[in-house]
Amino acid sequence: MATRPESTPELKIDPATLYLEEIFTDRRVGTIRRMTPVNKEGTRDNARPVLYVGETQVLTPAGALPIAFEIQAGSLEDAAEKFGQLAKEAIERTVKELQELRRQAASSIVVPQGPVPGIGGGGGGKIQIP
Repeated sequence: MATRPESTPELKIDPATLYLEEIFTDRRVGTIRRMTPVNKEGTRDNARPVLYVGETQVLTPAGALPIAFEIQAGSLEDAAEKFGQLAKEAIERTVKELQELRRQAASSIVVPQGPVPGIGGGGGGKIQIP
């Protein structure tokens, strides 16, 4: 499907919010991304803090589900020490959200369209799930 150029939002990177991204992994449990703020020349921006983001995945019947979470840490070592507990909490949050979505989908109201069979003259209606 073709989209019209005027309906596409402008894609622009803000040079004042750039980060240098480094990835660290144990090749077993997950990764830690160290996001070092840089200025438009690519040198360290000391006015902004370094950020750490943990990433792991859980296997579901639909395949691997990526889980990402922020790690409040002052160093890579600190981020690595906090990774396990924060990953566990992020996985638990995600599972609860998925269960809630499943519950909402299961309790959707089925609304028939057209005349109700046996009432009035008409055939069966179509069932639509909102």
